[in-house]
Amino acid sequence: MIKETFVASTPQRAYAQAVQKYHTQLKLLTARQLSNDEGEIMCEITLAVPQKLFMEKSFIDETILPYEKQSVREKVKSLFIRKGISEKWFDARCLELMGSSILADEGRLISYLLQEIDETLEVKEESLELPKIIMLVGATGVGKTTTIAKLLGRYKYGLPTSYRVALLNLDTLKLGAFEQLGHYATSTETPHQRIEGIEAFREAMGELDAYDIILVDTGGISPYDTRKSLAMLEFVANERSRKIETHLVLPTTIKYEDIKAIYQRFASLGLTGVILSKFDETKHLGTVLNFMLTYRIPMSYFSFGQKVPDDLMRASKSYLLEKFIGDLHDEEEAF
Repeated sequence: MIKETFVASTPQRAYAQAVQKYHTQLKLLTARQLSNDEGEIMCEITLAVPQKLFMEKSFIDETILPYEKQSVREKVKSLFIRKGISEKWFDARCLELMGSSILADEGRLISYLLQEIDETLEVKEESLELPKIIMLVGATGVGKTTTIAKLLGRYKYGLPTSYRVALLNLDTLKLGAFEQLGHYATSTETPHQRIEGIEAFREAMGELDAYDIILVDTGGISPYDTRKSLAMLEFVANERSRKIETHLVLPTTIKYEDIKAIYQRFASLGLTGVILSKFDETKHLGTVLNFMLTYRIPMSYFSFGQKVPDDLMRASKSYLLEKFIGDLHDEEEAF
């Protein structure tokens, strides 16, 4: 059973509202008097509604109605879905609010949903437990190499302590990938090796034993290309000689269908966190936000632009929500 409340000037009128909505008699649980904002005495009743009946009557798809004719809940639902939040997540939150006056107040409902998002999002704190390996994985063209260069600059120059950092490049297919990272390695006097196989990786780990942080760049693997193997990445991810962090790099411009495919491709690596790249290329962040809400993977860094190491920041729930709220407000003003 779902508890739902109705408010009117008398108990009889409140009950009539329920019958009008559900077209059947319902069990009365409680009744009480209250005053509205104008000081008028009203009556609030709480009824027990069978869950199946409630879902049929309360969660019908009204998105085809003109915006101004929709209920408050459906207005907000339509808004959040257009911004990339899944209908399933939205309906689950509203189900928790049944019987609450929040569902009748657009501002309060949006505030409640944003608070739920804030409480659900997770941020991975930057760990300086050393020595460690940081490996970035993801599809082709998501910004892994540029982000590796930014992390290199951060650990060598952007923190109170300068750490000994080395670079390993597992990307043997992308044209110029080794040379691109090599430019940053040369300018910062950082060891940089191309790795082609498990034995080469083992040898490199022995040679770099004195280094605090080993940054590992990897080749882009298409989530739809089953011919390519994850064997090398899985071997690195299971390295036991030192702590390892495996971060999935996702561009904020990506489609949700592609996010799911990419995540499923790399989930077996035991992902530590997600780095959101290309943060400056879109203001529509609902798609990646919805991924975080669904899969509950902590965010680690946000990557912007091409400036190394400046265009990198530690992930922040407040920053992401600020951008998302701005996009919501732009949408609301359009109506």
